[in-house]
Amino acid sequence: MTEHTVTLNRKARHEYSIEETVEAGIALTGTEIKSVREGKVNLNDAYARIEHGEAWLIGAHIAPYAGGNRFNHDTRRSRKLLLHRGEIDELVGMTTRKGLTLVPLRLYISAKGLAKIELGVARGKQQHDRRREIAARDARREMERELADVERGR
Repeated sequence: MTEHTVTLNRKARHEYSIEETVEAGIALTGTEIKSVREGKVNLNDAYARIEHGEAWLIGAHIAPYAGGNRFNHDTRRSRKLLLHRGEIDELVGMTTRKGLTLVPLRLYISAKGLAKIELGVARGKQQHDRRREIAARDARREMERELADVERGR
């Protein structure tokens, strides 16, 4: 069995430049993991924060489980991230530098069946950086199109 990506945070790669990635587990309740396995998760506007020596995922939306009852979970509650002490200390060191933040990039189910989240240590992009990235992508696509046309013309 391989890992299965449940959701991606496409907005994160557009708004931030990712400097490093870290894998973390998530402490979920029973109805939350069932909803995650159904793919009813949204990571837009979510971020991670380290408070009192613990890492937390804040703002992630996990929809209520359809088969749940009155004990269903709160959709936007803060969820604890499972990291080793050394990893947390390293992240604290990186995020205290100016302009770095922890952004969730993707949520997936590991080969062992556990919910994992990939966090990115990120720096916010300025508007001109985004424009430059879009221009470079367009230029690369145009070159690929011209190369394909040249190859077809042979």
